[in-house]
Amino acid sequence: MEFTARIEKSADGWYVGQVEEVPAAISQGKTIDELKANLIDALQLIFQVNREELESQDSGKEVIKEPLILVP
Repeated sequence: MEFTARIEKSADGWYVGQVEEVPAAISQGKTIDELKANLIDALQLIFQVNREELESQDSGKEVIKEPLILVP
């Protein structure tokens, strides 16, 4: 799966970005490469937190998990 980084350069010279497909994933960096790495970290953290939250709601339930693969 591929994501789109929306990047702006702030007045103080830092790059600020957001993942278009997951707007809660926001970060910044001194360079575009640093920003992109930070956005990947933000995505991974969001996915981890969401997974943990859902797992806590699954207690006592029979839940089936199946992989989904997005292809262009």
